[in-house]
Amino acid sequence: MRRALLRLARNRMALAALSVLAAITLACLVGPFLTGHDPTRIYPDLVRTAPSLAPHPRPEAIGPAIERLAFRMRVTPDSVRAEGSTLHLVLTAAQPINERSLSYLPRSDLFGAATIVAREAGGRRLVVEAPIRQLYFPLGTDVLGRDLLSRSLVAGRVSLLIGLVATGVSLLIGMLYGALAGYLGGRVDAVMMRVVDVLYALPFVFFVIMLLVFFRAGIGLILVAIGAVEWLDMARIVRAQTLSLRHRDFVRAAEALGLSTFAILRRHILPNTLGPVTVAATLLVPKVILLESFLSFLGLGVQEPATSWGALIAEGSRAIESAPWMLAAPAGFLVATLVALNLLGDGLADALDPRLSEAR
Repeated sequence: MRRALLRLARNRMALAALSVLAAITLACLVGPFLTGHDPTRIYPDLVRTAPSLAPHPRPEAIGPAIERLAFRMRVTPDSVRAEGSTLHLVLTAAQPINERSLSYLPRSDLFGAATIVAREAGGRRLVVEAPIRQLYFPLGTDVLGRDLLSRSLVAGRVSLLIGLVATGVSLLIGMLYGALAGYLGGRVDAVMMRVVDVLYALPFVFFVIMLLVFFRAGIGLILVAIGAVEWLDMARIVRAQTLSLRHRDFVRAAEALGLSTFAILRRHILPNTLGPVTVAATLLVPKVILLESFLSFLGLGVQEPATSWGALIAEGSRAIESAPWMLAAPAGFLVATLVALNLLGDGLADALDPRLSEAR
């Protein structure tokens, strides 16, 4: 293991991929607390806002926003002036203006609590000041006015969680099943692998639809569907490794000492399959994430209010003409994660197989 880590440390591409994965994971875990936006919060005045590093609302958007608020407040804005981060308003009405109507300003999420500077004409004319909020949307907003950066980071938590958990389930089932089939051999091996062949023949999407008949769509369904299918490849890999190990001297010595089948599998067979299994697991995580994205894209995966990269990509594809950034933001996170995982898998394959490393 020490030699493998040293070979991996010399692989710059694998280290860069590991750094990208660490950065994406850290951003997904901590980022939503630092963006300043609740992923579920809706900004009605900032629907489909393009990505920008400039603060919102823009100067040209303040006037139309005040017009919409004035209509709700049943007043007329005679003067609208913005000075720095302060909004100056002169509001008039045919009847005395109810001060409680000024609460519409902070409700809009664009302005803070209003302060009455002067009251004129028996309360029918108010001079008001309110702070202008500084809202930043580096990746823009969606069709409902929600921050895409916050939603992409929260969606990354779900996608990465599904990828890791489903891969773990596949490893557990596949390693035990494949090792047992390869070690026992004979008719037991033949029957167990025919079961695998039958499961291979089942269409994945059809299997998910059958599950939807009995269960509600969600994260749990995705974990069950992916975990029930992806262990098949792992079982074949472990079985092939076990067939090459079962006749080795150390396994024969363990059998001569009277160790049980499960003790031999636990102490001698499974530890010697960790190299290929580790590489396969690294390559299985992006496959699982891609499957989850595919199911969410079809509407069979994660459901609102939860979200994932696949669900966000599905939303973005429907608004690609009017808001292409809705597709680009989650797709960028997904592509970066998948490429980094595949590069890390290649690096682990080289590190765990010195003959392959020397050949390259």
